[in-house]
Amino acid sequence: MNERIRVPEVRLVGPAGEQVGIVRIEDALRLAAEADLDLVEVAPQAKPPVCKLMDFGKYKYEAAVKAREARKNQTNTVLKEIRFRLKIDKHDYETKRGHALRFLGAGDKVKAMIQFRGREQQRPEMGIRLLQRFAEDVAEVGVVESAPRIDGRNMVMVVGPLKNKAEAKAEARRAAQRAESLAQNEAKARTEAERVDTDNATPLSNNLGEQLAEALKQSEAAQAEVVETEAVEAEAIETEVAEAAEAPVEETVAEETAVVETVAPVEEAVVVEESAPKPAAAPKPAATPRPAAPKAAPKPGAPKPSARKAN
Repeated sequence: MNERIRVPEVRLVGPAGEQVGIVRIEDALRLAAEADLDLVEVAPQAKPPVCKLMDFGKYKYEAAVKAREARKNQTNTVLKEIRFRLKIDKHDYETKRGHALRFLGAGDKVKAMIQFRGREQQRPEMGIRLLQRFAEDVAEVGVVESAPRIDGRNMVMVVGPLKNKAEAKAEARRAAQRAESLAQNEAKARTEAERVDTDNATPLSNNLGEQLAEALKQSEAAQAEVVETEAVEAEAIETEVAEAAEAPVEETVAEETAVVETVAPVEEAVVVEESAPKPAAAPKPAATPRPAAPKAAPKPGAPKPSARKAN
């Protein structure tokens, strides 16, 4: 690519696949630089080598995308194995058949195997009947590719899927897309059902304007009522004050005189009681002298011990 090409001349191919012809390597590099592209050698074994003008980074990205898509769509068939016993129970058989249907539906092969033990090896026809019954039960998604055959103590039969793995994946993808689109349609229908019909509804701005006007009227009426109530109360207070000012003063003076006359006799009685002489108090009886307490007899003294004579 570019300066790493070590030949004197090359056969040049344009970006759109047009043939330019045999040119010198210097001219090819100059054309690549003018077109802001890379000169890539696509056929080095040719004489002279074939080079193409392209965006090499974009080419590598597209090649990686194609490889990834190819890996996604490639089929890797897997051989699944299911084992039976000759005396298998009905419920166990239905479980094994369900597994086989799932494997075949996913595009994998199924290898059905019957294990013989002891004297069961002498009755291979019973194993053949069981495998034929199994093949009939999975005939809707699989076909027998290998007839029942004896392999040691086992009997083996291979069942292949009717659809390959790529078709099974594509069908599963389409089913998932259908389920997703169905869920989206249901959600859309539910949303439309819950949506409020605003075509016939009154505009919200008109409703707000009417509500504001009504609230303003109510507030003005309340203010007028409050002013009227205050005026009535003030008028009542003024009337009471005027009536109190026009009342005769004589009645008030007479009432004060009666109160003074009532209080005067009480004061005189108090003065008379205080001036009256108090009666003399009765003399107290003379106190009788208490008898003298007898003197206590002297206590007999303890005899003093006689002093011992010194030897």
